[in-house]
Amino acid sequence: MRNAFAAAVTELGDQHPELVMLAGDIGNRLFDGFKERHPDRFYNCGVAEANMTGVAAGLAASGLRPVTYTITPFNTVRCLEQIRLDVCYPDLPVIIVGTGAGLSYAELGATHHSMEDIAILRTLPNMHVVCPADPVEVKLALADALRIGRPTYIRLGKKGEPKIHATLPAFEIGCGITMRTGNDVAILSVGNMLATALETADALAAKHCLADVVSLHTVKPLDDALLASAFADRKLVVVLEEHGLAGGAGSAVLEWGSARRVDLRKLLCLGGPDRFLSSCGDQQEARAAVGLDAAAIAARVLDLLG
Repeated sequence: MRNAFAAAVTELGDQHPELVMLAGDIGNRLFDGFKERHPDRFYNCGVAEANMTGVAAGLAASGLRPVTYTITPFNTVRCLEQIRLDVCYPDLPVIIVGTGAGLSYAELGATHHSMEDIAILRTLPNMHVVCPADPVEVKLALADALRIGRPTYIRLGKKGEPKIHATLPAFEIGCGITMRTGNDVAILSVGNMLATALETADALAAKHCLADVVSLHTVKPLDDALLASAFADRKLVVVLEEHGLAGGAGSAVLEWGSARRVDLRKLLCLGGPDRFLSSCGDQQEARAAVGLDAAAIAARVLDLLG
């Protein structure tokens, strides 16, 4: 995903002379192409993420379109006050990109895990929260964030995520993408869980349970029409995210459903536990440890359906 982002921001920099790239002392070689083509629009802000966010806000207030980039917990939690007051309060068009979200950096321990960023940032007024599913969606999300010109958080994985979209889908912030249709279950996949969601759908199909699979790439604002249809027509609606259950996309759907008086008995939220992960391993091992692998997810769904 990060390679797709670097390619996209370089290409968009050609089209948008107002686009400015700020990095928190990572991705220096990753952005060689951008620096070569736009040397006066790249700033390495060092390990000073709060300052980077403030600089981005100042650039945006001056008519530029800044994009900040670093490892997710350092570009969200570490500089939350600056995001809240410098970016969101004046409603400035700053795009905040966090790389290695969720358990992407599982082997580096809790300091690099990011299982609460969606919960924190979606509470901020004016903020948009976008979680692309694959490298194709990364490029489309960045372009659409530039189009809307509002505070936007784009949550990326790290590297090696599979390309799932064979062709360019219609992409709009706030509108999910249906990947597969079924009559029994709707699986709403957030961010880089889409490959797992499709694998889960295959496992369910083997048990004669047919599932919709949706890339719910935008957590704020939610896709109202898509959610209404899922709750009206499916026996079970599953929200699948590599994020803690508290405050994440599942919680957002719960809030949406409560306000619209839908049957929330149909909702199954699957995410990480309310604890730090103290053991180390790769991302797939970490997912399996918290029940976010396809076999465990399919078993939960089938158990609820009886």
